[in-house]
Amino acid sequence: MSKPPVLVWLRQDLRLADNPALRAAAEGGAPVVAAYVLDDDGAGAWKRGGASRWWLHHSLASLQRDLAALGASLVLRIGPAARELDALLEETGARAVYWNRCYEPATRARDEAIKWSLQARGIEARSFNASLLFEPWTIATQTGGPFKVYSPFARACRAAPAPAAPLAAPASLARPAAMPASLPLEALALLPVAPDWAGGLRASWTPGEAGAQARLATFLAGPIAGYKEERNRPDIEATSRLSPHLHFGEISPRQLWHAAKLREGGGPDHFVSEILWREFAYHLLHHFPHLPERNWRDDFDAFPWAEDKAGLAAWRRGRTGYPIVDAGMRELWTTGWMHNRVRMIAASFLVKDLLVHWRQGEDWFWDTLVDADLANNAASWQWVAGCGADAAPYFRVFNPVLQGEKFDPAGDYVRRFVPELARLPAKFIHRPWEADDATLRAAGVELGRGYPRRIVDHGVARDRALAAFSKLRKPA
Repeated sequence: MSKPPVLVWLRQDLRLADNPALRAAAEGGAPVVAAYVLDDDGAGAWKRGGASRWWLHHSLASLQRDLAALGASLVLRIGPAARELDALLEETGARAVYWNRCYEPATRARDEAIKWSLQARGIEARSFNASLLFEPWTIATQTGGPFKVYSPFARACRAAPAPAAPLAAPASLARPAAMPASLPLEALALLPVAPDWAGGLRASWTPGEAGAQARLATFLAGPIAGYKEERNRPDIEATSRLSPHLHFGEISPRQLWHAAKLREGGGPDHFVSEILWREFAYHLLHHFPHLPERNWRDDFDAFPWAEDKAGLAAWRRGRTGYPIVDAGMRELWTTGWMHNRVRMIAASFLVKDLLVHWRQGEDWFWDTLVDADLANNAASWQWVAGCGADAAPYFRVFNPVLQGEKFDPAGDYVRRFVPELARLPAKFIHRPWEADDATLRAAGVELGRGYPRRIVDHGVARDRALAAFSKLRKPA
């Protein structure tokens, strides 16, 4: 008598290699039914944004091809995960459901309820760690509590037993005698309709496991060696650009950890530190599930945020008059990604120069980033705003001119994404308002028309921000 199938419920683990749930199902010798359920309601308030949905479509298409090469199929469904899993169990006769864990608060609560329900009915329900190096509850302070500062957290991770070696992809997957019906990928309606705004995303990315491995190979072949010194330069290809692949689980952090550990030098070691920052963000989200919605430090609840709709709109469109900020926001809109240094500059400008609440920036990044990740997004915005764990001090206000001149010295990054300034000399590329009329005319720049004038004076805005932030620290 043949074994009943094992249902493998895929989510943020859209790969074959180093996929513990898929590997465990394959090793058991039973037929495998791989399924993806689009359950928008299961994410609570944090439904996928437009850029993430575009990526998901193409990642699922890639996974369908990869599974077909093993003789398997990917079953697609839409609706509440508990309902769709029950339907698949009934249709296949499966008596086991395997999945890899997710850590977002609403998703975690849903998954725990599903596991309890399945086990109560005598159905085997097993979950695995596939998207973190360390489970958030396994790294703790000496008193057993959560870490609130990155550096000791990273030291604790490095002192812990090394993550296990990545698992190989299954050589083959047994098919059940009859496959359940699947929706066509197009039925998930993940792609934009008119207008089609995804042209820049298509030109910039190759979603899927093969795309992730190609991106890693490119990074290991060159940029990783100088990563420590050059990672802050948006004008050169110095970062891995693996973040969307990592978020969707097309590559695992264990694969990155072990690939970096095979190389020596400051670059690979600093790359590991960046992976550990991601771990820290998930550690915070696990222990402080309100992180995406509320100030981690409650003294910020009294902060006098501004209602600056015009400023927020200019920031979103890349029309602030500060070239490095505008280049970053336009890179985001065009490619669905922004260089990390520029993310910090743009975020600081929004919350400190404009005094716009960090939640407004978090929401915009959530919708426009292909690597939109609840833990990273929330932790990073709160870090910049000064209200998060191990946050930047309140008096650290990024100067967008000096930051641009330091990290984009020739202005090549600005020229790429703010082409109306492309002919300005490097001396003025980050401060066009200081150029004389003759220089502006020669470059074809007319401030206030072709390129906007500054919406705020940074010096004045900085003083305003420092005054507002300092009041939080004065006794009542």
